[in-house]
Amino acid sequence: MQDADTQTTIFGNTVAELVGENLRIGIVQARFNAALTDRLAQACLAELELLGVSAKHIEHVSVPGALEIPIALQAMARRKDFDALIALGCIIRGETYHFELVSNESGAGVTRISLDHAIPIANAILTVENEDQAWARVDDKGRDAARVAVEMVNLMEELS
Repeated sequence: MQDADTQTTIFGNTVAELVGENLRIGIVQARFNAALTDRLAQACLAELELLGVSAKHIEHVSVPGALEIPIALQAMARRKDFDALIALGCIIRGETYHFELVSNESGAGVTRISLDHAIPIANAILTVENEDQAWARVDDKGRDAARVAVEMVNLMEELS
């Protein structure tokens, strides 16, 4: 997801603009490390707007932490109301193995939901060593999540 192109994508050899008009996007945001995830969400929402996704077509919910993101994504995917989903969270390494557990399980859960329900999910759950790394990445990753979600919906439409 790093450095997703800001306005275009490539389908085969054709460069196409990212089109977010009429897309329905679900966002699940973890509240743990809220200052960071709030900023991640702000960047994501602003980019979705720039890509043409209407605010009325965005459902944004919050969960306690990264481990709860997959079950909320699953509930949204089961409704079949969304073209794509976005996972927003921030896991900062601590002094115990808990970081690996939360990082690995939340990431695996997000991937499983995407594959099980055949829905694109932009995974913007930051996994960083410290808070400074998180702040350095939060704006770009929020924007990238929006672009990835829209690009993947556009690609899935081309492939079907």
